[in-house]
Amino acid sequence: MRIAVLGGSFNPVHMGHLVLADSVLSSFSYDRVILIPAFQSPLKDESRGAGPRDRLDMLLAAVAADPRFSVDDCELKREGISYTIDTVEDLARRYKPQGRLGLILGDDLAANFHQWKRAEEIASLTDIIIAHRTSRGELPFPYAHKRLSNPVIDISSGSLRESIRKGEGWEHLVPSGARFIIRDRSLYLAQGRESGGPEKHGASGPAEGFWSIAARVEAELGKLVPFKRFIHSRNTALMAWDLARAYGLDPGRAYLAGIGHDICKSLSSTELLRTARRDGKALSRLERKNPALLHGRAGAVYLQERYRVTDSGILEAVALHTVGDSDMGPLAKVIYIADKLEWNRENAGALRDMLERLPFPDLDELFAAVLNDSVAFLDSHEITISGSTRRLLARMDKKGRQ
Repeated sequence: MRIAVLGGSFNPVHMGHLVLADSVLSSFSYDRVILIPAFQSPLKDESRGAGPRDRLDMLLAAVAADPRFSVDDCELKREGISYTIDTVEDLARRYKPQGRLGLILGDDLAANFHQWKRAEEIASLTDIIIAHRTSRGELPFPYAHKRLSNPVIDISSGSLRESIRKGEGWEHLVPSGARFIIRDRSLYLAQGRESGGPEKHGASGPAEGFWSIAARVEAELGKLVPFKRFIHSRNTALMAWDLARAYGLDPGRAYLAGIGHDICKSLSSTELLRTARRDGKALSRLERKNPALLHGRAGAVYLQERYRVTDSGILEAVALHTVGDSDMGPLAKVIYIADKLEWNRENAGALRDMLERLPFPDLDELFAAVLNDSVAFLDSHEITISGSTRRLLARMDKKGRQ
């Protein structure tokens, strides 16, 4: 196997790194590019960025399910200053590549290559590939090398960190998997933690992070439900995100609940009954008669068992989005509203106009309007209303009269 190597701090990894690696694969017929995160670069001070584990996790997430790229943590294991000669010798010994390793250098690094530890040996052991990073011209380089004709993408990890810190637009410059980790772990923020490992979301939150789980749920959802249902789920997640931001809730939790609320919608009646029962709650007579009502409860069980979602608010929101409950919390109300008002829902125009007046002083004002509209629809079509929905309606009516 012909292997090329791209090292760096990757603090954070960005689209420029992947475009560069992809250009090497297509231009020089390598089979794979190995990405090597440095523990500590001898030429850069990255002390204010993300820590080694965060940078490794971002790299792994950025190249997930793409066999053209791999990530090797040899420099992180060695710790200390990361010298390329040590890495080249280690990789050649372990991977036993066909021919010499390709060593990818940006022209910004090539200028100081002669200062690297045992530069002559590196040049003799590898096929050096000089790529455009800062210039489209041909900068002088005295060692044997190949030139890569690649587009110059004006992105740097330093400028990305500054954009993230300031809250400026940066998401489109970072691979999605890495983007979720940056959000979940609050990396690079002025008041955020600096590094170490997954952020803990309290006793009820997932260590993996809401955005990382949401990405996996969304990928699976496209395989489980028809396309129209997938679009509905994504629109629900997006509207839930908007509503959560308007009402001061966590938008990551809202998106996850929204994208997962119908994940069991396509299960058979038998599967819905079997899955929903695992939440330990009794089945009503209406649920036994119409198991389709259980897809919310089954979805909550599915998210808990398959994705280890333990956040009680998210599970409640998914479980109750069909029938509601008199004690449902604010996130559950947001998902109920988003499910009914998302942009592809027909006959929701008048209620959807209410969203132009966000935020209301009280989330319950919007929720009550949506609930009453849903109940009126069921009544007009002579559809039996669940006891849970009736109790919720009575409670909202009582609150409205107070």
